[in-house]
Amino acid sequence: MSKIETGSKIPSFTLPDQHGNMVDINTLIGKKNLVIYFYPKDDSPGCTKEACYFRDQFEVFNQADALIIGISGQSVESHKKFADKYRLSYTLLSDTENKVRKLFGVPTNMLGILPGRVTYIADKSGTVVHIFNSQGQATRHVDEALRVLKSLR
Repeated sequence: MSKIETGSKIPSFTLPDQHGNMVDINTLIGKKNLVIYFYPKDDSPGCTKEACYFRDQFEVFNQADALIIGISGQSVESHKKFADKYRLSYTLLSDTENKVRKLFGVPTNMLGILPGRVTYIADKSGTVVHIFNSQGQATRHVDEALRVLKSLR
């Protein structure tokens, strides 16, 4: 298992979004800054807070020329229900086999039960400039991403 660190390039991957469309990360690199956040599970309390806070700050991310991409192991259908229920206006990718999670080296929580909650911020060149790993501070992922994006201007 590799581990993405600050200074690493975002690895190549393709996953389906909540609409069933295949998203190739390579088509996004070079166009915008990327905020890729891995979260444990659709519709769980912490993940819902995190997803809704990203939604509420969507325009601020737009102004920072950044795309938000959420990734978890649930199905396309689960992501669609989650996005519709909370009016999430950004991309959720379905990583049912956890291949991309493993590609990034996202850890599980301390008990080894829940998939980890980690956010990667990459500049337009696809270079990771910041990583925030916190299972319990779901909304802080948004604040950290915005703080780092402001420093890229």
